[in-house]
Amino acid sequence: MSKGAAPLAVRDLCFAYRKGAEELFGGLSVDFTPGTVTALTGPSGCGKSTLLYILGLMLTPTAGEVLVEGARVDNLPDAERSWIRGSRLGFIFQDAALDPTRSIVDSVIEPALYAGAWRRDMLAPARALLEELGVGERVDHKPGQISGGQAQRVAIARALLTSPPVILADEPTGNLDASNTTVVLDALHHAARRGHLVVIATHDPAVLERSDAVVEL
Repeated sequence: MSKGAAPLAVRDLCFAYRKGAEELFGGLSVDFTPGTVTALTGPSGCGKSTLLYILGLMLTPTAGEVLVEGARVDNLPDAERSWIRGSRLGFIFQDAALDPTRSIVDSVIEPALYAGAWRRDMLAPARALLEELGVGERVDHKPGQISGGQAQRVAIARALLTSPPVILADEPTGNLDASNTTVVLDALHHAARRGHLVVIATHDPAVLERSDAVVEL
């Protein structure tokens, strides 16, 4: 990968869900800047979440390229794209997507285990992150025993645990009240100040107002 290149970029990007379907993005080219929060926004159906999944290597563009640190990655074999997802990308979803059978701390640790880490090595940093995000007293609870706002903070801890360069968030404030929205945005901006690149698919005016850059789709 090229030293000094953007941690994440797209070039001449287009996407259609099937042959003959409406094409999205119209040759979009964007360099995403580390240390910033970038919002992806636009009317319903414009492809905000779709673009996020392309950036996360879960969908493959119809045309154009996805670049990670200057190297094209969208055309790599599944195993290599999975490795990049596990090592370079952190994901936050609107519904937090926590396993209801796992404790909060084990939900946070889970992606690190997939990346090859040992549980015993991840317990202390996971607990520290949960404490930092104000849910430290909930580490042994199950997702059904915490509020929606607390669950989203757990999801942020899970995304940050392995310190990936890029955090991708799909409508992370969509189900939250104003108070919890502020907490979540504070946490994401704090991550950006520590050097992470944060990309948020959103229609929430509170997110747009606080973003460093906005990509209109």
